[in-house]
Amino acid sequence: MTHIAIIGFGVVGGGITEVIRLNKKAILRATGDEINVKYILDLRDFPDSPYADRVVHDFSVILNDPEVKIVCETMGGVNPAFDYSMQALRAGKSVVTSNKELVANRGVELMAEAKKNGVSYMFEASAGGGIPEIRSLRTSFGGDTVSEIDGILNGTTNYILTKMKNEGADFADVLKEAQKLGYAEANPAADVDGIDAQRKIVILTAIVTNQLASCDKVYTETMTKITPADMDAAARWGGTVKLLGSSRIDHENGKAAIYVCPTFVPNSCPIAHVDDVYNGIRVNSPVTNDYMLYGRGAGRMPTAGAVVSDVVSILSGVGAKELAMDWEHAEDDFVLPFGDISFAYYVRISTDSVDETLEKARLVFGEIEVLAGSPAGCVEFITAKIAEKDANAAFEGGALGEVQSRIRLM
Repeated sequence: MTHIAIIGFGVVGGGITEVIRLNKKAILRATGDEINVKYILDLRDFPDSPYADRVVHDFSVILNDPEVKIVCETMGGVNPAFDYSMQALRAGKSVVTSNKELVANRGVELMAEAKKNGVSYMFEASAGGGIPEIRSLRTSFGGDTVSEIDGILNGTTNYILTKMKNEGADFADVLKEAQKLGYAEANPAADVDGIDAQRKIVILTAIVTNQLASCDKVYTETMTKITPADMDAAARWGGTVKLLGSSRIDHENGKAAIYVCPTFVPNSCPIAHVDDVYNGIRVNSPVTNDYMLYGRGAGRMPTAGAVVSDVVSILSGVGAKELAMDWEHAEDDFVLPFGDISFAYYVRISTDSVDETLEKARLVFGEIEVLAGSPAGCVEFITAKIAEKDANAAFEGGALGEVQSRIRLM
């Protein structure tokens, strides 16, 4: 029997015990052994839980028990999760985590410590919940070169945008509903302002480049300004609006364009049809071309299941070696300046003179595609590709009129 410990007995931590109970036979087949949750570290007591007798409040109890071989860290946040994880690795215990904030900020140090001590640091659950996207990128693309990643990486924002699309509802109303249903936190900023997706796209980029970019180098834009009018325009254009985490990787020059922003996605792309709380990740490479991963990107059981899958990999030896990573901190110039990246844009402008506004737009952007069916008093068009900094300059000063909306195209 293999003894493990869980640090943080919240939504995911509690799910780990349930997954182990439900999949006892499958785990035994895969590993030839049973898993026993010997300790649960939390500030709280859980008197009504069947695991109440496993709860401890002092991490040293776990650290000093040689029977504990694997620590499952589901606390969230960087501290004290980083300190606990480093101590466990130094003590010769493998660590499995669902903590995307920790991996995105301190993954380099944790992987180096795991390698130094001959143990594993694994984090399938940190990006994509129950979707095995880290395994896919690390193993299935091991002999390929991933050049593009586009992902719906946050189920909360995708649920909101889906409701706005299907019901014509306002952002604020759907957010309240999402909070009532438990999809959104009381403070939803990490989701709706793109921070959650930012951490995940940094992790996914590091997997295929071995370079961990600093999160503060990644342009991240809120989706709170998206309106029903934007959703309607996207539909008339032939697509929908999604909050995407994207990465464009130039392996030859060692650079990457990494960003998170609301995006017009054409219906021809499978990501456009990923709705509700589901996640979808499109990967492109020279050999495989487009590849799609789809599933529940969050939630108690999918995320806990991903944690347990890492535990099983360590115990069985199947995949643990292949999934080991040795990242480096990216140089400051690894992430391309966002202003240098080129996009086509959807633009909506208030105007009393459609013809005059379109003429000004053509002088600035060259050839444009005018969208039919614009709301009264507005003109809508799609630009050719233009660098972000040049687009910003074009809209400064109000020369084109009052810009109601500007959204990048995929």
